[in-house]
Amino acid sequence: MARDHGPVEQAKDAVHWAAGGPRAVRRFWHSLGPGLITGAADDDPSGIATYSIAGARFGTSLLWMSLLTWPMMAAVQSMCARIGMVTGHGLAASLQQRFPRPILLVMCIGLLIANTINIGADLSGMADAAELITGINSHILVVIFGGMIAWATVQLRYAVFARGLKWLALVLGVYIIAAIDLKPVWSSVLHDTFLPSGLNSPEAWSTVVAILGTTISPYLFFWQASQEVEEEKAAGRLTEESRRGATDAQIRARKLDVGFGTFFSNLAMFFIILTTALTLHKAGLTELATGAEVAKALEPLAGRFSSWLYAIGVIGTGALAIPTLAGSAAYAFAETLGWQQGMDEEFKRARPFYAVVVVSMLIGVLLDFADVSPVKALYWTAVLNGVLAPFLLTAILMVAGNTSIMQGQPSSRLGMVTVAVTTVVMFGAAVAMFATR
Repeated sequence: MARDHGPVEQAKDAVHWAAGGPRAVRRFWHSLGPGLITGAADDDPSGIATYSIAGARFGTSLLWMSLLTWPMMAAVQSMCARIGMVTGHGLAASLQQRFPRPILLVMCIGLLIANTINIGADLSGMADAAELITGINSHILVVIFGGMIAWATVQLRYAVFARGLKWLALVLGVYIIAAIDLKPVWSSVLHDTFLPSGLNSPEAWSTVVAILGTTISPYLFFWQASQEVEEEKAAGRLTEESRRGATDAQIRARKLDVGFGTFFSNLAMFFIILTTALTLHKAGLTELATGAEVAKALEPLAGRFSSWLYAIGVIGTGALAIPTLAGSAAYAFAETLGWQQGMDEEFKRARPFYAVVVVSMLIGVLLDFADVSPVKALYWTAVLNGVLAPFLLTAILMVAGNTSIMQGQPSSRLGMVTVAVTTVVMFGAAVAMFATR
């Protein structure tokens, strides 16, 4: 039976915010939470690099991907949110009820490796962008950023931490401003948005897989479900039993939250591709090495304003996404191995959980000192996620449709069909990428 156990006021605000009145916008903002944070975290420096490469190499021909990925991402994240809300625990704990622990450990190790590489590349991207603005050596900035984010993740209580991430999500708006400032020809833009094209080379197919992989990414699946648990813990439901089940109003509230967060994420993707298409692609600058090179290349083409907006966006989204990358792996290991977990736990009570966060952050900092192109690392990590994500989505479908695991509240038929289609599309894109080489 569903239980009224979540943040009830948040659910009421989400359902009634549109009723009007001077406080409508404030109520709507209050209703947003894990869905907005997870959606915005999707546009990390990895995503920004991938979308920038897509725009630089293929112009506006792949703008249609932003329309394709929004409903897919929304359905997947809503399904993961529902799993966390009705089971009272995270995604890995739910998967453990259907799959042997050794398989889950392999999954956790793969997630940790991919996330750690992503953290390293994200930190490098942040530091390169910050060096452009401040003139401080990027290696120094990597250490500063890594240390500050690790400290905040370990020391801040969940409510404070989540509130900060929520406000950081607004940084994505800079890419909308940057693109509009370029005064695009909207008739041409709309043509490429609604008429798919550009799939005429192996590189185009690998870019499609990279876009799918960075937009519908495994670490977001785990983070979304675990955030639902953290929301309940913050509301005082500290036992798994007290967190089980969700009211219809709470599920509708989270769908609205996820829908808006994923829309905002894909809107930012659209404008990042558009910005680099109108500048880098037109100038023939298709090979990028670092985030700083992208920002520097934008300056003579689009002006200092657009260049700085790009750089600020990279820094802000990195600060938003890196904790989710480290945290998602920590949650996955903790649920699989039975560790004490949670961002409100004291360090001494959850040492293994926090150790995963700190170690992945430390390795990420050290990776900056290796001779690896951050943009290429981010891009190919996205390709790897695009290949691996459909296998994980298959497992999530098996859990989400199981009445017993889902406490009698399995995912809707529409949700199951949409995620199944997403899985098939991601498998198909990966096969097409290899088949066209």
